[in-house]
Amino acid sequence: MGKIGDGLDAAAQHVLTRKPPRSTQARVRFLVGRAGGRTRTVAEWLGVSQRSVERYLKGDRKHPPPAIAARIEAEIRRLWQPKVRRRAEQRAASVGGVTIEARARFGFSSAAGSTDDPRMRRITQHLAPVYAQRLFDARHTGAGERDLERIVAAGLQEAYFKDNGHRAEDLVVEFTGIDYVEFDY
Repeated sequence: MGKIGDGLDAAAQHVLTRKPPRSTQARVRFLVGRAGGRTRTVAEWLGVSQRSVERYLKGDRKHPPPAIAARIEAEIRRLWQPKVRRRAEQRAASVGGVTIEARARFGFSSAAGSTDDPRMRRITQHLAPVYAQRLFDARHTGAGERDLERIVAAGLQEAYFKDNGHRAEDLVVEFTGIDYVEFDY
């Protein structure tokens, strides 16, 4: 995934109510359970052989190589407590909105006489629930990183640069060159 998708994943970790399994065997057991008992499916997720998954499941192999350990961690994060995540996302999309902190290159197209040269800015801004809803919906439908960037740009354009419709009505913001982005909801 890209920086925005990773930022949403990291924010979701803060709403979880229980810690995920720690040992490799317990983690693989959880993944196999989520895959409906199919070790072949888990092997495809992790990019290993089905036999390797069975070894991890039995406890014959306890320490996967770093690349495999990272894939196991990513799958655990993706699948752990989906109902809790969904509830937090629904709350953010209906009432709370999301707070974004980003350092990125922002460019403009606006009225004559203003500078439109893109430059790095660090912005912390609360986005309205409507943008949170659009962001989560796009994420769940498999939208690409560029689509997520456009949604974030639209939210920042409205909330930060246009001050919710109180200034710069012709301003169009470009959000590129993301250095980092963090979300909280």
